[in-house]
Amino acid sequence: PRLVKIIHAANELNPGDRQVCLAIGFFDGVHLGHQQIIRHTIADARQHDAMALIITFDSHPNAVVAPERCPPLVYSLSQKLRTLESLGPDALLLIHFDRAFSQQTGEQFIRSLAADLGRLQSICVGANFTFGYKRSGNITLLQQLGRELGFSVHGLAAVALNGRIISSTRVREAVQAGDLDLAGQMLGRTYCLVGRVLGGGQVGRQLGFPTANLDAAGLMLPPKGVYAARTVVGGQVYPSILNIGTRPTLQSEDPSVRVEVHLLDFKDDLYGQELEVIFGERVRAEQKFASVAELKMQIARDIQKTRSGVPENGSRAGVG
Repeated sequence: PRLVKIIHAANELNPGDRQVCLAIGFFDGVHLGHQQIIRHTIADARQHDAMALIITFDSHPNAVVAPERCPPLVYSLSQKLRTLESLGPDALLLIHFDRAFSQQTGEQFIRSLAADLGRLQSICVGANFTFGYKRSGNITLLQQLGRELGFSVHGLAAVALNGRIISSTRVREAVQAGDLDLAGQMLGRTYCLVGRVLGGGQVGRQLGFPTANLDAAGLMLPPKGVYAARTVVGGQVYPSILNIGTRPTLQSEDPSVRVEVHLLDFKDDLYGQELEVIFGERVRAEQKFASVAELKMQIARDIQKTRSGVPENGSRAGVG
């Protein structure tokens, strides 16, 4: 894929004499509804020989404005950015969402974009998109400003699947319920989890099965249990076994949920690397064993099950 320029302020774009077509949204998961908005923007840009710019935010607005209502996310920031880049815009503007930014009204936000970007050709958003301080911005405001500043506005209706609207919330619900197939259908690509490898407690190594401990802070996780998976490292794909849980057999001081992946036939150190884990079938629920020896025997059985070809999850194995 061609390199997409990532900028952090609108005035870094320098479109020269070309107009700019914008897609604006938080775009968690970059699901089919989001993809429609972005494709529409890119098509519009091609038609007018303009630049296609995706504008998104580095954290969920609620993380700043209403932390108690901040949802766990489908995608980490790096995963979201990579997926957005793969759709082929000319550039991505990643706005740092902080307290100061949250105080801007919708009108101030759009006027400052227009001032920094030069000539706006169009703005494309979801039909129910609201933005700016106290959600003061919406389609109606965009249309008013468009008439004044000379850009067109496209508010795209949501995409439906099985008669229900696709939304980031619905994708999160599917992941939480363990319906990863439905999540994948709404995302338009196989559901996967991307995270950096943390320094673990080396417990897996002592059990004879070294695991990479993934940083999944702030992400929506599938139900606890053991999953067959495939892990992408440095462009190579390794069959893997993934455990999401609290390690009930190992009396640990830390009862928080961990995401640990054991790559079959992989020997190198993964510390600090970012892994992409593509989910297959759930092998079993999390359970507590009477002893560590029993746990070791069960892990060996899980690995055997994974090796003997647990059916892969659908045919949409496009690595987002």
